[in-house]
Amino acid sequence: MMNMDGPALGDVVCGRLRAVRRRGPALVQGTTVWGTHQRDTVTGILGYARVSTGDQDVAGQSIRLTSAGAIKVFTDVRSGRNMDRPGLQDLLAFARHGDTLAVVRLDRLGRSLTELLATVTMLQERGIALLSLEEKIDTASAAGELVFHVFGAIAHFERRLIAERTKDGIAAARAKGKRPGRQPLDVDRTAAALKLVAAGLSPTAAARQLGLGRSTVYREVAAARLSRPA
Repeated sequence: MMNMDGPALGDVVCGRLRAVRRRGPALVQGTTVWGTHQRDTVTGILGYARVSTGDQDVAGQSIRLTSAGAIKVFTDVRSGRNMDRPGLQDLLAFARHGDTLAVVRLDRLGRSLTELLATVTMLQERGIALLSLEEKIDTASAAGELVFHVFGAIAHFERRLIAERTKDGIAAARAKGKRPGRQPLDVDRTAAALKLVAAGLSPTAAARQLGLGRSTVYREVAAARLSRPA
């Protein structure tokens, strides 16, 4: 009798075996859960979808990720600038060696090249591949890994350029007689500000009157341990 327990043709996506039961997914609290399905021994593709605001819908991303073979989709409604992403943390806690993290676009994982490379490095250390549908990048392949090596070289080159431009700017300023960096405090004005505060003037008013920074006066008042007026 023919063994029908093997994977169907539709279960092989991007060269990977989909560990999928025939039951459809149910969306529960932003996460696609496969009923009571327990993970078997084969590895799988885990989807991650993120939108910036509640006005946007993750359903479109979730459908594309599920079609690409994701056995579970984790979601976040967070701005790219917000590093607190519980959905991504849940995915990383659920993932294991040999799994693949799939996203629709690379910007779903990070808003900067540096942030993205840090995430990819962390995934590689855990033996988790990254698959991006739109960019057609798969770090499990040699070509995909090469792409991120190039990205890493570009990021390093960019950091070197910024450092060199900063040094050149400082050298040019010094050549013109300028002193880059924080300017030294005016001792006389600082002392006058402390006297005004001791006489009952608020640090904010003293700073405004003498042309000093408000934070500078507050810092000097704290250092001198003067009591502020109520």
